Amino acid sequence: MAEDMDNRSVSVTLEGRIDSENAARVERSILGSLAGHENAPVILEAEDLDYISSAGLRILLRIRKSHPEMKITGVKPEVYEILEMTGFVQLMTVEKAYRAISVDGCELIGEGANGKIYRIDRDNVVKVYKNADALSEIRHEREMARLALILDIPTAISYDVVRVGDYYGSVFELLQARSLSGIMAADPKKLSWCVEECVKLLHRLHHTAAPEGKLPSAKEKIQNELSQIRQGLPESSCTKLERMITDIPETGTVIHGDFHTRNVMQTDGEILLIDMDTLAEGHPVFELARVFMAYVGFAEADGEMVRSFQGLDTMLAREFWNRLLRAYLNLADEQAVTRAEDRIRCISYVCLLGWSTRHHDPENEKEQASAALWKKELLELLERVDSLAIPIPENH
Repeated sequence: MAEDMDNRSVSVTLEGRIDSENAARVERSILGSLAGHENAPVILEAEDLDYISSAGLRILLRIRKSHPEMKITGVKPEVYEILEMTGFVQLMTVEKAYRAISVDGCELIGEGANGKIYRIDRDNVVKVYKNADALSEIRHEREMARLALILDIPTAISYDVVRVGDYYGSVFELLQARSLSGIMAADPKKLSWCVEECVKLLHRLHHTAAPEGKLPSAKEKIQNELSQIRQGLPESSCTKLERMITDIPETGTVIHGDFHTRNVMQTDGEILLIDMDTLAEGHPVFELARVFMAYVGFAEADGEMVRSFQGLDTMLAREFWNRLLRAYLNLADEQAVTRAEDRIRCISYVCLLGWSTRHHDPENEKEQASAALWKKELLELLERVDSLAIPIPENH
């Protein structure tokens, strides 16, 4: 065992096997390394640990009593399984050792709010998370993906977690997968087919009952967005928005929360929805507000936003939105479609202004122009919009 101390913590390397035959000797060695560092944070480096028995686990518990701030790093899968089965992953921080891969030269085939998706070979893709400390996000997304499959929502489940440089990634098997954004960009004549597939998927989602207590509330998320932008809006406008958001009916159904064609994949003849970490419960109007953001809202003052994110030019992106909305609502009355769109846009501008507040850069003139435009559009809409609910079409 080797000791490597800094000003805050003491690191101890665990090696080989720890079992009843050598437990006493291993414990004496660890305690020797920790002598003089009472209550200091402890890092047990387990890259070279091949096995740990119940006698070794009791050592960990005794060390944790005197050093509550303790974590185990670089744990091999077989050792991690022991720690997981015995509940140690709930008692302390346990960091699994992850296979390292590179995405250099790999095709970027999808992107969501939290990560980018690269094809790493013919059958597999990796989602690289933008947050460098994303293990909790990965666990959440895996749980949401499993829940989606239980609910009969077509998606993919990660079968491996990897390191990609300084970031974490989830590996999925997606045979020859292509995003619908990529399909449309390569062949704009596929627009109608992409709209049709997206509408079918949205109807399926929005008629799926959300399991009680399993999903966050989309309404609460919008209410939080409004609280972030209150200072930049007239109080009367905020009061009206607050009332209208509260009055949106509770449907008890599922929404994806970040629905766009870079998150819809065609793979091996199937259409799958990915990036399930944003899964939520709420009225479909919250979903459509996010769709408007992706294809129109972000591009209203800066067309490069939709080109860089969706890979689509602004005209094609707006045409996709126009067709999708009409196909989704299935309303013969164009005035009714316009009323629904106005309500969707109100929520979307709240989200866009919230995004602008979080990414505020006083030196970025394009961002400032976008925020000014979204505020102007929102205030004009509030002069004629008195409700934010839209009709929910039947599932076709």
